[in-house]
Amino acid sequence: MKKFYITVFASAALLTACEMDQLPEGGMLTDEQKNEVIADDAEKLKGDMNALKDNLIQYGTISTSTSTYHTDYGFPAICLIYDQGGQDMVSESHGYNWFQNALTFSDRIPTSSDNELIWKLHYQHIRSANAILTNLYAAYPESERVGEIATYLGQALASRAFDYLQLIQTYQFTYQGHENSLGLPIVTEETTVDQATNNPRATVQAVYDLIMEDLDQAIAYLGDYYSSNSEISAAVAYGLRARANMLLGNYAEAAVDADQALTISGATPYSISDVSVPSFNDASAKSWIWGSVITSNNDVVTTGIINWPSHLCSFTGNGYTTGVGMNVALRRINSTLWERIPETDVRKSWWLDSDTLSTATVNAYGMTGKELVAASGVPYTAYTNVKFGPEGGILFNTENAQDWPLMRAEEMLLIKAEGLARSQGVAAGKAVLESFVQTYRDPNYTCSASSLEDFIDEVWFQRRIELWGEGFSLFDILRLKKPIVRIGTNFSTNVTYADIAAESPIMIFNIPECETSANNGIPLNQINEVATPPVAIMQ
Repeated sequence: MKKFYITVFASAALLTACEMDQLPEGGMLTDEQKNEVIADDAEKLKGDMNALKDNLIQYGTISTSTSTYHTDYGFPAICLIYDQGGQDMVSESHGYNWFQNALTFSDRIPTSSDNELIWKLHYQHIRSANAILTNLYAAYPESERVGEIATYLGQALASRAFDYLQLIQTYQFTYQGHENSLGLPIVTEETTVDQATNNPRATVQAVYDLIMEDLDQAIAYLGDYYSSNSEISAAVAYGLRARANMLLGNYAEAAVDADQALTISGATPYSISDVSVPSFNDASAKSWIWGSVITSNNDVVTTGIINWPSHLCSFTGNGYTTGVGMNVALRRINSTLWERIPETDVRKSWWLDSDTLSTATVNAYGMTGKELVAASGVPYTAYTNVKFGPEGGILFNTENAQDWPLMRAEEMLLIKAEGLARSQGVAAGKAVLESFVQTYRDPNYTCSASSLEDFIDEVWFQRRIELWGEGFSLFDILRLKKPIVRIGTNFSTNVTYADIAAESPIMIFNIPECETSANNGIPLNQINEVATPPVAIMQ
């Protein structure tokens, strides 16, 4: 069997400057650990690929033996950071709400733990992808990069593209109009240690060039590969490229890529019946193109409450949302947004109404919100989300092992609708949008938009309700250059601000201190403007 040589943590391809002198398991890097070791490629590769998936849902990215962060549960936590830092997710900014700094925009600064989590999780994931690429490129000449090896290469490249696509939208304004702005330090499998410790921010254009190059290569390697939605397939690579093309303004290409993602995966939206009860917690769902499968032995589950259901699911039996004295963490929808949802749309039931009623809770548990309050003592209030179901559908299940969606068919259909409208005209986009909503959400739906601008806003509205809580809302605000509006809603007065204008500096994050302290290529005057958080209007 083929053997290959691995240089253990010897190059910056495996490291971000934040952690250049430390091993992930702790301890300092030594010369002995830089020696080459021999590994069996089949066993090693399978382990590496599994680790690449697990890196997104692990505990301990920023926590240490002396400091525990209850936001430290991987990518689902980052999604909640983004959604709390916008206008569609309401919660309280005190007590046991571990995401209150996102709610108040005080997490954008270089020293915030939210900022450190975003940066380290994605660059560690990039490091893992780079290590796989380094080993495979060294072990297999181009003529031998076929079959399983081609699949691994494609998955690693798509993983890296996913990370850079998330990061570039976090640390700089959207591509269009900011092509020459400072983006991110680029670390690939070819980056040396010296380069990584003096690695300036590449332009936004350069970062997107790398993203598209990686995705193009990933698609070429993956062909029509599809195994399960728990791993990166050709469908996922096309879906990621659809996202990137929307940001680049390549709207026709985005629509084609979204369609390819749907075709290869065979994914179809949740039915009206499917989402008439709390859902969005099981990767076996037919609508999931890509998801993180979380099992009972995953470390974020064994922590008890450092996991996404603890902070987002309103029906967990072990978490911050429902714990006695902790339930300031219940997540609610912006009341103005909820009021816009038609009564005939099943998504109206994903949140409790002003009388704490929802057909979803009645369908699933035989109880209204008020009856749930009486039975559990959890103080559910108007607009509380009931979108995300408990583990196994068991009310107040104490095990928080629900899966996390990374890409769904519904998102691809909304990309396709907007991409077609922008490239072929409103009628083309409207046909896709109406077909989706009428079939899967609201049989009475008709899109009344006549202008392109109105249609884009309608798709945005559909994304705001369909993808609520899944980490898309802040990026949509940035891509569409929208303001953040909390006035006249159910946000508490201490987090209700005058409208935050489109592309305000507070909308994006500063480069974190963990990077600038280790990377001499990013001077402090190039970390982005350190914006002052807005002041509540105390209406």
